[in-house]
Amino acid sequence: MTAVLLSIQTGRAAPLGPERVPSGFVKTARLGKVAVTPLGLDGDEQADLVAHGGREKAVYGYAAARFAVWAKEFPALADHFTAGSMGENLTVAGMDESDICVGDVHAIGTALLQVCQPRQPCFKFALRHDNKLLPKAMVRLGFSGWYYRVLKTGSLKAGDTLTLYDRPNPDFAFARLTEIVYHGKATRDELHRMARMPELASQWRGIARQMLE
Repeated sequence: MTAVLLSIQTGRAAPLGPERVPSGFVKTARLGKVAVTPLGLDGDEQADLVAHGGREKAVYGYAAARFAVWAKEFPALADHFTAGSMGENLTVAGMDESDICVGDVHAIGTALLQVCQPRQPCFKFALRHDNKLLPKAMVRLGFSGWYYRVLKTGSLKAGDTLTLYDRPNPDFAFARLTEIVYHGKATRDELHRMARMPELASQWRGIARQMLE
């Protein structure tokens, strides 16, 4: 796997959409090195700390290759789908949901980041681009992007290579996890494994236990 960090984005909480809902969805490109803290990138902010942010949603990554598909799905919004348009912090080339496994650890710059859960789209994605069909389309397409927890703080910059530092679950593809998260089609064996998987976000371990019960 050869993947490169194309761009870095951070944002501050600000009113979003006609309803002026507080949100940090809108991001601005960052130049030079950006510090990675235990709770995310320096200068990034979330308005709703219940649904967003925290150690298991510290940094959000998204595959740049998906933008062309989004443009075909929604041609009227084609010029919207560029780096940062998903609200992502890291826009990555050469890697998508099909190339990673749950718990993968990526070395980027001097930081170590661990893939721990997919994104579940909310209404703010629709507000950002003024199209209420977008969240359902993300579920249908499976283009969730991935959240990282920070294992080692450091700094990163656009142009850095993403190096696979560790892969604790080589037989549990991230794309399979998104199917389970979005569509709830899991076997009991998969749920047992998810419930015991320390690399998976605690929210999803808890949901797996509830489904088993």
